[in-house]
Amino acid sequence: MFALRALRRLIPALAGLVLASAVHADTYEVKLPPELGTSPKMCDYAPCAEVMPGATSFSERKGQPPFVEAYKDEGGQKKLLGYVMLSTDITDTPAYSGKPVVTLIGMDTAGKFVGVKILKHSEPILLLGIPESLLIKFNNQYLGKFVGDNIEIGKSRPDENIIGLDAITGATVTVIAQNQVMMTSGTTVAKQVGILKPVIRPQAKFPPATGTPSWSDLVADGSVQRLTVKPEEVGLKGDGPYMDLWFGYLNQPVIGQAILGKDGYASLMSRLKDGEHAIFIIKPAGMDSFKGSGFVRGGIYDRVQVRQDKDSFTFRDLDYVNLWSVAAAGAPAFSESAIFIIRGKGFSAAYPWKLVFLGNKIDKETAAKTFANFDKEYWLADKYLEGGRPVVVKPDPTWLKVWKERAVEIAGFIVFLLALSAAYASRDKLVRRANRQRRWPVNAFKYTGWVISIGFVGFSAMAQPSITQVLTWFHSLLFQWKWELFLSDPLIFVFWVFIIATVFIWGRGFFCGWLCPFGSLSELLFRLGRLVGLKRFQFQLPKPLHDKLKWVKYVVFFGLLAVSFFSMGLAEKLAEVEPFKTTFLVGITNRSWPYSLFAAGLLGLSIFIERPFCKYLCPLGAALAMPTTFRWFGLKRKDECTSCKACAKGCGSQAIDAKGNIDQRECMLCLDCMVLYYDDHACPPLAQERKRRSKAGQPLTPINGKGYFIPIHQVPAEPQKKGATA
Repeated sequence: MFALRALRRLIPALAGLVLASAVHADTYEVKLPPELGTSPKMCDYAPCAEVMPGATSFSERKGQPPFVEAYKDEGGQKKLLGYVMLSTDITDTPAYSGKPVVTLIGMDTAGKFVGVKILKHSEPILLLGIPESLLIKFNNQYLGKFVGDNIEIGKSRPDENIIGLDAITGATVTVIAQNQVMMTSGTTVAKQVGILKPVIRPQAKFPPATGTPSWSDLVADGSVQRLTVKPEEVGLKGDGPYMDLWFGYLNQPVIGQAILGKDGYASLMSRLKDGEHAIFIIKPAGMDSFKGSGFVRGGIYDRVQVRQDKDSFTFRDLDYVNLWSVAAAGAPAFSESAIFIIRGKGFSAAYPWKLVFLGNKIDKETAAKTFANFDKEYWLADKYLEGGRPVVVKPDPTWLKVWKERAVEIAGFIVFLLALSAAYASRDKLVRRANRQRRWPVNAFKYTGWVISIGFVGFSAMAQPSITQVLTWFHSLLFQWKWELFLSDPLIFVFWVFIIATVFIWGRGFFCGWLCPFGSLSELLFRLGRLVGLKRFQFQLPKPLHDKLKWVKYVVFFGLLAVSFFSMGLAEKLAEVEPFKTTFLVGITNRSWPYSLFAAGLLGLSIFIERPFCKYLCPLGAALAMPTTFRWFGLKRKDECTSCKACAKGCGSQAIDAKGNIDQRECMLCLDCMVLYYDDHACPPLAQERKRRSKAGQPLTPINGKGYFIPIHQVPAEPQKKGATA
């Protein structure tokens, strides 16, 4: 058969997709030497010279977070050229994959970026979609720019002193994360070496101490905060917390005396110089030490630090004081404790700050350790500050900025989704106005949905949902969920919220049949083929064969899910069984031949077979079909539907079985069967009843003056909730 021959020709193209991926992603999930993250001689394991032109030698790691000094030989002397930093030494900002993009960054002594090199990434869109050359081009925009500038993704706004960078179409989340990596890494090192001066904040003034609060009182008013890290957040297993820290600020008299007692507080304050601050940390439970097992005299406590806005404060051995006990009544027992002295001039207790725990996260796939940090905000209550808290305007998080910038686009998309939902919710009214020759009341909404989905959602907004998102979210639920990651792409986020809701209300068919950009394109090609005279070449697979092939998409889905637990990278490569990236994101003409042939072959086949990919291969459709079993509402059926085959013959999804039952997991909700359901000329039981009554002279009930509806006994296809209508 033609269809089988076409499918056999597509299989080699599909197999070639994985092989072709290596051409497009040189640094995707590459294996980096373990010494890169631990060795003092970082540049022995990283191409530091590539990001620092002219450098001939490099120092060992310095500072906290660490960086490397780059030198040039001039007349037998070493001249400092700048600084090289490994992004994962400084920040673990995740990109869309949930993993950081490992970046080597060069900055000269004037604070200007002079080199950027991606060492490793886990972004599926850069593996099988957008070439890495575009990410390199994006990073090159930083060259020559000052680390202290306000650099953001989007248009420049000179009136606000904001320098804009061109994004990568279809990889917005990735470049937003990369901008955070670049600016956080650059400013952190620039402040350590004196290029950027710390912000001098007004110091806090405290009212006289009155009363002695208990531990529970301190917890209730926020004077003592808790930072907890779960084992799964660092890639481990365990029942208790991996790290459980209680901490607070000691300079405030009420809090300090409650924690240390009056004598202990007085002793500590006598040791502090002007502008110095003390915090305490205790650990009641945990699998690791917050002090760090590698600490040596003269070294740095590399597990904890304090951050205030963009300023970081680290602790050396001379900044540590023993904390033997906590005086506050009801304080928990602890196994580890410390008092740390903050000596930075820019710190002020009047403003919010964060305690940061820096740990190692074990990658479940490679067993390699990566940098991760966890923080908790602390801000003294109004009653502990003379005059109360100052007004602090916090900048919007990155995801919120994206939502604000695309507010009009998001609002329009939501209106479109709600309008189409309202149309489908009124399907009974629509199908009663239609008949087999006159289906425009239904088709008007479907065709509108298809065109907008293809043009706006698919090609313009590039918001085609994908099985890779399902895999990413599944792993995030199991290991570490981050709302910010998914909120960074607002249209995808809104679309998925809508899809999840409608799947449980009506089933997968509303998304797959009315809104999926690729499914809409496939269906529209089939309809256009019929319109231009190719109807005689269009056909369906025999029902027995269809009933076997429809299970292939479930095999594909569970196969991808299983592979993702061993290697998310391989699963993302195999997910190219979806031709979505090739069709909408990159373009069929812009990809290598295996991708183009596969996508073009599926679309070409769609002219002759209605939705072949949706029926037999789509793993996303399979993922949505399973919860469809628990939908609230289904399509209506009559008693006579068990013996009448009229609807089954015209079902493009081939979702109606020999007994007249609709398999809602396969149904695309095209409503063609519902048009027949109410048509007293096309539905055999209704037509028979209409003729009988006509001969008997019994009255017929007109519906809106169009045709006739003869009520006969009806039963729903499935049990429904009490009070619900189909």
